[in-house]
Amino acid sequence: MVSGKNILLGVSGGIAVYKACALTSKLTQKGANVKVVMTENASKFVSPLTFQALSRNPVYIDTFDEKDPEKIAHIDLADWADIAIIAPATANIIGKLANGIADDMLSTTLLATRADVYIAPAMNVHMYAHPAVVDNMNRLDEFGYHFIEPGAGYLACGYVGKGRLEEPETIIEVVENHQQKDEPLKGKKVLISAGPTREVLDPVRFFSNRSSGKMGFALADAAAELGAEVTVVAGPTDVQLEYARIKRVDVVSAEDMYTAIHEEFPHSDIVIKAAAVADYRPKQTFTEKMKKTGSDLLVEMERTKDILKSLGEEKSNQFLVGFAAETQTPLEYGKGKLEKKKLDAIVINNVAVDGAGFAGDTNIVTYLNKSLQQENLPLASKKDIAKKLWEFIIRDMKDENK
Repeated sequence: MVSGKNILLGVSGGIAVYKACALTSKLTQKGANVKVVMTENASKFVSPLTFQALSRNPVYIDTFDEKDPEKIAHIDLADWADIAIIAPATANIIGKLANGIADDMLSTTLLATRADVYIAPAMNVHMYAHPAVVDNMNRLDEFGYHFIEPGAGYLACGYVGKGRLEEPETIIEVVENHQQKDEPLKGKKVLISAGPTREVLDPVRFFSNRSSGKMGFALADAAAELGAEVTVVAGPTDVQLEYARIKRVDVVSAEDMYTAIHEEFPHSDIVIKAAAVADYRPKQTFTEKMKKTGSDLLVEMERTKDILKSLGEEKSNQFLVGFAAETQTPLEYGKGKLEKKKLDAIVINNVAVDGAGFAGDTNIVTYLNKSLQQENLPLASKKDIAKKLWEFIIRDMKDENK
């Protein structure tokens, strides 16, 4: 996948620069057209002449060294590149990119490019774990940059730990795998609800359920991996998303979730309602803690808004998927919900079955579309279930558009 590609290799200053020489050679041997941009500090470890000999192209260091008067070098390079790789990527260049600083040839070129950018960090283990560096990497991940995780081992500084530049062969393998990866949801906006809601009774008590949000979050991460722009409306949960670029909206009550979802709904292409929303809430709430008495307590409950039903009534071109967590005759109830709420598909599971309940890492589900085509997914991790569900959703969307 790198053969015939124009690859911009950014080399920043660290002892791992010597590996960038091997990376240049291997990319060239694979048929890539490589142009190297070095920082001044990188040139103190390895001569630019080495990279020129290996790439058979000029090496760029100085922003103001304009080799062709008809072109602005850093813009020309930025437009030329199909792929950009930064190896090694120091904490310094990561910080520059994350904060929009363009004060040398490499940072200026990278900020101007529209190519896919792959960052291969290399630094001391403590630097790699520093909150500022972590924040910068998270920000770049949100921007859409791709990271090639450093390896763990003996570092030049004498420490043993994570921070060693990944091997050139692995860097190329990661880039090739990503370049050939299908992204069928690219350009699609996906909205997912996940987790429970809490319906407050007083300052210390609330009604809720056992949902953890793991299934909804797995669907969100899988959608992001498939190229979608994802928003998650999440009830109270400790579960974290893998992809920092996913927009997360945290809510508490069913009413909060109703409002947040309806704000996002008009702009969404695919909506998956995986949250376990309370059907009822206390009719009366208290601003002070209720004191126990000698008699029984009766709490009168009222219905919450039916979010899924309202979405079914309002949808225009959205593909709407619901969830049905049941404990008896799940298929019968799921089919009724599919039709009654005008869904395009529904995911049904029996939470009383081992491996399919709330809070676990596995699930057992049945996917049913509006044509009543049924797909049974046996016990598997929620991550694997999420990937299969997306296959079915994408298939059904294509069928609708035929």
